[in-house]
Amino acid sequence: MTAAGWWLPGETSPETGGEALRSAIFDVMKPMVVVSSDGHPAVATGGRTMLCDAGPRDAAALPLIAYVPPLHPAALGDPDFRRENGLAYAYVAGAMANGITSVEMVEAVGRAGMLGFFGAAGLSIDAIAAAVDELQHRLADRPFGVNLIHSPSEPDHEAATVALFLRKGVRLISASAFLGLTLPLLHYRLKGIHRDAEGRVVCPNRVVAKVSRMEVAEKFLSPAPEKMLAKLVAAGKIHSAEAELARFVPVADSLTAEADSGGHTDNRPALALLPTLMAVRDQMVEKHGFDIPIHVGLGGGIATPESTAAAFAMGAAFVVTGSVNQACLEAGTSAQVRRMLAEARQADVAMAPAADMFEMGVKVQVLKRGTMFALRAAKLYDLYSRYDRYEAIPAEQRATLEKDFFRCGFDTAWERTRAFFDQRDPRQNRRAERDPKHKMALVFRSYLGQSSGWATTGDPSRQIDYQIWCGPAMGAFNEWTRGTFLAQPENRRTVVVALNLMLGASVITRANGLRNQGVSVPPSLVKCVPRTPSELSRILDSTF
Repeated sequence: MTAAGWWLPGETSPETGGEALRSAIFDVMKPMVVVSSDGHPAVATGGRTMLCDAGPRDAAALPLIAYVPPLHPAALGDPDFRRENGLAYAYVAGAMANGITSVEMVEAVGRAGMLGFFGAAGLSIDAIAAAVDELQHRLADRPFGVNLIHSPSEPDHEAATVALFLRKGVRLISASAFLGLTLPLLHYRLKGIHRDAEGRVVCPNRVVAKVSRMEVAEKFLSPAPEKMLAKLVAAGKIHSAEAELARFVPVADSLTAEADSGGHTDNRPALALLPTLMAVRDQMVEKHGFDIPIHVGLGGGIATPESTAAAFAMGAAFVVTGSVNQACLEAGTSAQVRRMLAEARQADVAMAPAADMFEMGVKVQVLKRGTMFALRAAKLYDLYSRYDRYEAIPAEQRATLEKDFFRCGFDTAWERTRAFFDQRDPRQNRRAERDPKHKMALVFRSYLGQSSGWATTGDPSRQIDYQIWCGPAMGAFNEWTRGTFLAQPENRRTVVVALNLMLGASVITRANGLRNQGVSVPPSLVKCVPRTPSELSRILDSTF
């Protein structure tokens, strides 16, 4: 090992051995100095460290072979992202639909200096409004966001959600499952855009776009298209002055590179996706001449200290968790679902047709262990693809659907479906009256939609039909926590999980810093066992 400098002893002598090395790596609040003592690496404390080529005159000086600075978990990620969003940690609890990322979860991470997005997808406007009111009351000036999911089959609902956000003063959204830009999304982004006293263009409404494809990322990282701006102005949604300023800003402030995640996903590998989207970001900034930083974070697979550290090592501005949060106590789901998730392994997931984009063939990733939802949902899509109306399905298969899926006759299932869409989107019912294939699709979508509700309420009679959004991250998390206090669902709290992931990432980053300087660090020395809340408070010198 080549000396990078010298170390002059103080009152304590360097310590050799694995335990000294391990203890120093885990003490993330302090710098770490490794010297050569009698030809062996040793951890030095106190004394004086000099980074220089020439040796000192003091014969007691020892060669410095590695130096690692302090690395509090709050230092991970992009400091600009933390500062712009008022965060202590570059950590985001992603917006799992149907309120699974609940008010309680968003509040918990918000009070801990992290960012949570309420899972508004799949909920009624009234339910979203109530959640926004509660969050604004509970968190006051602390940051939080709400999810806006693309709704191609329910454009009126998407527009009504945006109208609610603007009326309530929601200033941050996570835009998910978008295949392209929509007028309601642009309405949200551009309403209120103006120049400040210094002449800078300011967008009061901020967007974090969750994407997995280059072509979608390019749309979010470009100014709003002129034709769509003209439609917004003509509809009175924005003023002409706002449309003029729109050409100076991208549609999104930040991107989340969505890798192999639960729910809507293209199953992209994180190691390929993140650098690709970062490159797209750089290209679009240069093309359009943006003078504001655009941050790219990573979600999908963030479930262990190793994956968290890897995301930051690749340059992620922030990390986003989803599946692991669903297994936590604050999640808006049932105890039965949390128990099922605690038993999941990485291979216990499957792709299944999505309720909101059923006719398009879009799929979501779900838990397959303990439920037949993935198989049954695939069966429904197969039947929809093959037949132009429900009555054309062979009688034997219709009998199976009515007995095992709907648990009632098709006519009864349709009446219930029609009652739902009378409230949600009456246009769907009018179309179904003209198009029997659409009528069949709505009933099939009803089963898919209810299946997630049966899971969140824990309906014991419908466990075999539970739709539980889940990625392979859940299995990785369970393997990491096996044999520890976090193996039990009742001990899993969102902030405890988050701080353990971030602390572990700091430890692994410090260990890799030593390795990069030529110090051998056996993997056994940096095994990051989950820490209890009291241990985390002591290590991080904080309460939560």
